[in-house]
Amino acid sequence: MTIESISSTKAFGGWHKQYSHQSSALNCTMRFAIYLPPQAESQKVPVLYWLSGLTCTDENFMQKAGAQRIAAELGMAIVAPDTSPRGENVADDADGTYDFGLGAGFYLNATKPPFSQHYQMYDYVVNELPALIEAHFPVTEQRSISGHSMGGHGALTIGLKNPHKYNSLSAFSPICHPMDCPWGIKAFRGYLGDDQQQWKQYDSCELMANSQQFVPALVDQGSNDNFLNEQLKPQDLVKIAKDKGYPLELRMQPGYDHSYYFIATFIEDHLRFHAKYLSLS
Repeated sequence: MTIESISSTKAFGGWHKQYSHQSSALNCTMRFAIYLPPQAESQKVPVLYWLSGLTCTDENFMQKAGAQRIAAELGMAIVAPDTSPRGENVADDADGTYDFGLGAGFYLNATKPPFSQHYQMYDYVVNELPALIEAHFPVTEQRSISGHSMGGHGALTIGLKNPHKYNSLSAFSPICHPMDCPWGIKAFRGYLGDDQQQWKQYDSCELMANSQQFVPALVDQGSNDNFLNEQLKPQDLVKIAKDKGYPLELRMQPGYDHSYYFIATFIEDHLRFHAKYLSLS
């Protein structure tokens, strides 16, 4: 597993780095970003994996969220992968829309051609990327996961499906019930076909309702998010969490929208939440 350096920039005593590598899971060249706090120069540190939303790359969170200052204080690495496979031979939406295809991998394993050839983002995030990070950087095997919107959906579903791999979960404005919203239905039908039994394995509501092992979870949702009622539906997840006794805290934040201004406002809370479960505080 080789990686190629793209850039390296010092920030808050640590380093923000970008790398590319050939992904066996996605069958293409991928890029990821990693922030290594200053503590990583002398010891191994735990990792927060961050999954971004529709149209994003590895750069959006690292440039806009302002997470490095707190990560440096806590001694936490942050890894941000791209949001889909990329390349000339990677299938895209025929209509060129933003919510399917390139930049919209939905963190699942596609089974429907032609997308099944490359769109295996679930395997990439859960298996290939952590193995790569742990092989090349001074990090422990202690992991948590977070994300925004489509990436919030990814963080919740991946964490719910793999409670043994993640110490804690969090999300900003996640797509909570993709089987029952336009973004999710379009993605699931395009990547997985019409069999809704397959869809259930990537729906947070379905997964939480059937969960046997709990992982602490924090969700922040802005009340002025223009996608709130049609696409995100956090109330569906909250109802299931209450019925199940799942340790989910959902905070409705008055006046906030879907943007990175919202994320930047509350990212410190999320990093400190994860730090508790990564034995950093």
